[in-house]
Amino acid sequence: MHIRTSRTPKKPSTPKKPRHGSGPRTATGKGVLVAAAAALLVAAVLPNTAGAAQDRTDPAGLADRPGDIVSSAPTSFHPLPGQPTNTRAWHIEYRSTTADGKPNTVSGTVIVPKDGRKGPRPLVTYAVGTVGLADKCAPSKGFPSGTTIEANLINVAVQRGWAVAVTDYEGLGTPGEHTYTVGRAEGQSVLDAARAAQRLPEAGLPADGPVGIMGYSQGGQASSWAAELHDSYAPELNVKGTATGGVPGDLMKVADFNDGNIGAGLILMAATGQNAAFPELRLDKYLNDKGRFYVDFMKNNCVAIDTVAALFQRISDVTVKNPLDEPDWQQRLRESNLGSHRPDHPVYLYHGGIDELIPYRVGQQLRSDWCAKGATVQWRSHPLLGHIGGVTVGAFPAMDWLADRFAGERTRGNC
Repeated sequence: MHIRTSRTPKKPSTPKKPRHGSGPRTATGKGVLVAAAAALLVAAVLPNTAGAAQDRTDPAGLADRPGDIVSSAPTSFHPLPGQPTNTRAWHIEYRSTTADGKPNTVSGTVIVPKDGRKGPRPLVTYAVGTVGLADKCAPSKGFPSGTTIEANLINVAVQRGWAVAVTDYEGLGTPGEHTYTVGRAEGQSVLDAARAAQRLPEAGLPADGPVGIMGYSQGGQASSWAAELHDSYAPELNVKGTATGGVPGDLMKVADFNDGNIGAGLILMAATGQNAAFPELRLDKYLNDKGRFYVDFMKNNCVAIDTVAALFQRISDVTVKNPLDEPDWQQRLRESNLGSHRPDHPVYLYHGGIDELIPYRVGQQLRSDWCAKGATVQWRSHPLLGHIGGVTVGAFPAMDWLADRFAGERTRGNC
């Protein structure tokens, strides 16, 4: 299995055999929490529609730099079904890079307020939390119909007058499988989404305009990786700050925490994502019949259904041998851990004290690691919040913090 890098949009997938200024403070659900599964199931079964027909392409294959536009087409952005927004939006495909350094193509959405603003405006490259493994789960697929999880939070950023670029990540909406939880690939997708937004002429965003990075849960992993990679991968981006929360900074600890718990399905999804990036891991040889069924099922559904289907399963229930005990798997998972490199810009890091999916101590460790390396970290603990509360309640002070960075205010952090 390999990640294809076609420069043409992927055809809609067919069903296979059983194989996540200021504005209104509107909260939204979070795809990775099973406690919210009932609400998320509504979004999972509502039809998603792709953007309008492609209107600008790169047929000569000239898009050879990370962040170059491969194709773009007008689309629409709706936080909820039928909810209007005073925005312009484009579905894009852009060049990015896999975890092992190969060129690939990633899709996403660029959203710009129609507010009459003149001159540069802030751009937030926004990383969504877990949505699932199937192409139909991609954020860009749900924006036109108002079914994308976290769209309400993205709308809060838009109502502040910020442009927003939302990556679909590798393998969601483009050829190949989604490399879920592969940190380097995610972080590069996030940074290249910002580059692509600035290179999209219709968006009117200057190449040297202020950029913020934001994400929670899987998006926290992706945004944190973007923060660590910025100085080496995309140093030309004028990043003012990263706001990142609920970060799965150590995948082995997160897997151990969720084994037999409500987030058990996320372990198998993560293993599937790692295997997509690194097929030499050979996940299939570790799975029993139940495990293969779950993997095939997850590849064709979105997170709400996936997590409910695998609720409280243990790794031993779906495997003939635990791959996480093997050195090659442990090495690949360690490669996605965070905290080994100091972000070169201020970071706002937050975590719920009773997070039932990403252990609070994992967030604390990331803070300690970054602080020990001299990073400027503003740590915010939300003692009474779980995972859902972390994204909904935690997003607003995180955006306020980003607004201060865009305004040029300095921060010394609280390490």
